[in-house]
Amino acid sequence: MNPKQLFKQYLAQTSEQPIALEISAAKGNYLYDPNGKAYLDLIGGISVCNVGHSNPAVVAAIKAQADKYLHVMVYGELVQSPQTAYAQSIVERLPETLNSVYFTNSGTEATEAAIKLSRRYTQKINFVAAENSYHGHSTGALSLMGSEYWKAAFRPLMPGVKHIAYNSEAFINAIDATTAAVFIEPVQSEAGVIVPHKTWLKDLKKQCEIHNCLLVVDEIQTGFGRTGTLWAFEQLGIVPDMLLLGKALGGGLPMGALVASKKIMDSFSSQPVLGHMTTFGGHPLCCAAGLAALNYLEQEQLYQQVKAKEALFKSLLQHPEIKALRSFGLIIAVELQDETKVLQCLERCLEAGLFSDWFLFAPNCIRIAPPLTITEEEIEKACQILLSSL
Repeated sequence: MNPKQLFKQYLAQTSEQPIALEISAAKGNYLYDPNGKAYLDLIGGISVCNVGHSNPAVVAAIKAQADKYLHVMVYGELVQSPQTAYAQSIVERLPETLNSVYFTNSGTEATEAAIKLSRRYTQKINFVAAENSYHGHSTGALSLMGSEYWKAAFRPLMPGVKHIAYNSEAFINAIDATTAAVFIEPVQSEAGVIVPHKTWLKDLKKQCEIHNCLLVVDEIQTGFGRTGTLWAFEQLGIVPDMLLLGKALGGGLPMGALVASKKIMDSFSSQPVLGHMTTFGGHPLCCAAGLAALNYLEQEQLYQQVKAKEALFKSLLQHPEIKALRSFGLIIAVELQDETKVLQCLERCLEAGLFSDWFLFAPNCIRIAPPLTITEEEIEKACQILLSSL
């Protein structure tokens, strides 16, 4: 059997038509197939590879930690310097109320932890989330997801969740005394890059304070510089009670995190003890890789370059087939007439050596979320291929 046949026979399939592009190497901003053909990567593993593929600093950190130890004990029991060093570095780059980190294996696990912690801390059970929101695919996270298409086959799900339109007054008014937490994305990524109105999140935060509920901000896709600041919420005038991280957090290795105040987080430590557990969360390899990626991101001033690169994409992507272009930093939605047009364009791009994708709730939009290391020359190349493919 050839590799594609083996892939389809032995790996669980989540789509009837997977891309099935075989990758033999990935370096910088490119993917390579077994024949050596290069593909400029416009999605970076879905906002994971912010510092590029196989970043030398990240690889060196992984190798150095691998020589010391791998897994030794479940999260939270032994002092492991890669965990404490990375947690400290994250906290030092956040407002003072976000000072305690719980590492998980993925963004969706961070969502699950936040669901439990918000109920435990507030002693309330209800949630408010947005229509067309995405917080992960596990059962609790799926309950928060604001799209029935993705949820219907898996009901019954967690009760007590109101789904209200993003950016609406009705969303704010849905928050009441029974609300444990509000889960919100600072930018709705999978909806096709929907940016909040100027004061909407500030008004939402005020409503949370009035009703003593927690504001959980999901920066799993937008964190680590993708929007032009280290955290997207910095540009929106709010400080969350809980912050969800993932994607780029592990520098290319699987990792998520929930960040909150120590006061809130301490709810996990008693009544019951071990209120939340994970075997591999905060794996030393992942923490070493993530810390190296964060340091590289800042040393190379990558997120300070994001707005200029965003502007270059927007100036070049002009075409009659493009119905709209929405962006917030280097997460860009290129809206076409319909899903068919998008799939045709993506297929032509792949033939021309450009790899991109679409959005879960906006299949009529092409996703652009490249490594933050993408150069101006590569942006020009990508736009030329996109335009010719249209």
